[in-house]
Amino acid sequence: MSRIGRLAIAVPKGVQVEASNRQVVVQGAKGKLTHTLPAGIGVAREGAFLRVTREGDGRGPRALHGLTRKLLANMVQGVSTGFTRTLEIVGVGYRADARANSLYITVGYSHPIVYQLPPGVTAKVEKQTVVTLEGIDRHILGEVAAGIRALRPPEPYKGKGIKYAEERVRRKAGKAAGAAGGS
Repeated sequence: MSRIGRLAIAVPKGVQVEASNRQVVVQGAKGKLTHTLPAGIGVAREGAFLRVTREGDGRGPRALHGLTRKLLANMVQGVSTGFTRTLEIVGVGYRADARANSLYITVGYSHPIVYQLPPGVTAKVEKQTVVTLEGIDRHILGEVAAGIRALRPPEPYKGKGIKYAEERVRRKAGKAAGAAGGS
């Protein structure tokens, strides 16, 4: 059995989970999320815990057992506490500004880039160079963060660009540093 799949999901107080007809609805203080269960996977409520079960040992249900459990655990965490992702903007003149449901990003192009945030994702800008994204759906939040980072990924020579807060940019020596060694 899957090591991840057999772990129980703790459901905190204030979170309601309803499962019927392969549809799981998780509702909490921050919002409501739904997920359709794949064939061969079931969900059972045991007090304050959820258990994900599979009907057989076939290749399909085995492959989706741990994935489904993690998706449901992310839904429960999302509606109770939510998720955040922090991006840092590095470079002279590079900055961001959050207005309504848009993010205005200036990263060295001839014009500022307007990034429309999808529903359920909010952005806060601190010090013009730190963008904090918040949302209840971890998948959508990750896609938005990756989309913003893709506008100007960090380059290896000066480290300029948009990077995740926990990301370390591997730096390369430039031409001048390589030529100074002589040969």
